[in-house]
Amino acid sequence: QVYVVESGGGLVQAGGSLRLSCAASGRTFSISAMGWFRQAPGKEREFVAGSLWSGRNVDYADSIKGRFTASKNNAANTMYLQMSSLKPEDTAVYYCAARLGRAWSVPQLASSYDSWGQGTQVTVSS
Repeated sequence: QVYVVESGGGLVQAGGSLRLSCAASGRTFSISAMGWFRQAPGKEREFVAGSLWSGRNVDYADSIKGRFTASKNNAANTMYLQMSSLKPEDTAVYYCAARLGRAWSVPQLASSYDSWGQGTQVTVSS
């Protein structure tokens, strides 16, 4: 079993920054990729960013390119999402997810991930 726990959400003004963390535990050797997703009220869950478990092949959604940076501390089994130049439309619950088994690229479909965190709320005020 793999467990992932997000932290770091909060309330920030437009143009501000936040850093989210995602700590993985359990059978982490079975993780092949990690992803960040978000879900705003009334909308579907969407891919934000992700990387292979090694930290390579970082991939981003077009909507956040140039503003968000995903990184990973391999020794700590922790992935980060540094969010800058935040906009009100970035308001959502942000989820971290782990894919188990094989992955040669970063999956962008939520159904490709096996373990999910509880989510952390990010609210950007205008």
